[in-house]
Amino acid sequence: MTAAAQTLNDFSLIGMDGKSMPLNQFKDKVVLLVNTASECGFTPQYEGLEKLWEKYKDKGLVIVGVPSNDFGGQEPGKKEEIVTFCKLNYGVTFPLSDKTVVSGQGAAEVYKWAGAQAGILGTPKWNFHKYLFSKKGEFVDWFSTPTEPMSEKIVAAVEKQLSE
Repeated sequence: MTAAAQTLNDFSLIGMDGKSMPLNQFKDKVVLLVNTASECGFTPQYEGLEKLWEKYKDKGLVIVGVPSNDFGGQEPGKKEEIVTFCKLNYGVTFPLSDKTVVSGQGAAEVYKWAGAQAGILGTPKWNFHKYLFSKKGEFVDWFSTPTEPMSEKIVAAVEKQLSE
């Protein structure tokens, strides 16, 4: 299968339970994949991600948080600590993967593929980089770290994908 023929549905992450988290379980859903960190200046974006999830989950949006220690060592905790932090501080209920490498040669395959789709400017440069995928699992767009989850840009892109 060529990279161009792949979709998000062809990849898996490891879930917080230590088991495979096949992304095809979100087939026919719009997916926002976000690399996260608990000790980052952008960590309060968890609140916006949860608001976006709550607003659109019943309409077909799935947010997948992907904790990563790639940038600034800002996700040093173990999976149990990450889950507890997210729930206690931000009320996170959207799916989270286990800690994952999202940049460079060691990046998870889904991040290598998404980065190839986004181009060099669209690869994660810091925590809270966001990738948007269509209901068919096709790459749609990327949003840089400072782009707030409830920003007009992200909300409009999500709504457009949900309507297709």
